[in-house]
Amino acid sequence: MSNEKSTHSETGQYASPPCFMHELGPDYGVDAPGGDGWTDVLRWRRAERKRLIDERLGVDAEERKVLSTRIATGLDRVVGKSGSRIVSAYWPFRGEPDLRDWMIRMHGRGARIALPVVIKNGWPLEFRIWAPGDPLVRGVWNILVPAHGPAVQPDVVVAPVVGFDEANYRLGYGGGFFDRTLAAMPRRPLVVGVGYVAGKIRTIYPQDHDIPMDVIVTDE
Repeated sequence: MSNEKSTHSETGQYASPPCFMHELGPDYGVDAPGGDGWTDVLRWRRAERKRLIDERLGVDAEERKVLSTRIATGLDRVVGKSGSRIVSAYWPFRGEPDLRDWMIRMHGRGARIALPVVIKNGWPLEFRIWAPGDPLVRGVWNILVPAHGPAVQPDVVVAPVVGFDEANYRLGYGGGFFDRTLAAMPRRPLVVGVGYVAGKIRTIYPQDHDIPMDVIVTDE
């Protein structure tokens, strides 16, 4: 994820970010970027983000469906009985695990489902209640979001990851939205990162603004 310290937001450029592979050396995924602190970390994250997104988009749709089912099974174990808790999930985007069936099942078990909504750059996310059949509209980056509905404070936040490391830090799309949102919440929910095991890396080189997930659920 990116941060307010950066003078240039990555959010609108993740689809085709500049490639810095030639600057990073053969072991860029293992050894820390050197020299320029945040600038080098930012370059490394952009390159790693592009690599991981390209890899997951290259996975066959049927295989992604199988992997998503495995992740949903893991989520059942982590989240447990939902009761009437508010569980924030997401609408899948660019090869992310598709948890829509899981969301519907959770709703059937009594959970209230919320979806994150980007209000504007630099702001925390807003979570809006959604139920199967509720209308959705195209939001920022053409992602489907609830057309209306009250903003709520989730008890559980399920956040997709592009990559993740051994300390449960999340590599996202570079906008800093989830970190900013978690930092602003009056109480911390259970935060669950979900992604493919192929996205595991040794470290994302976390910075002061990065907030780790409580747990990461993968297809493994």
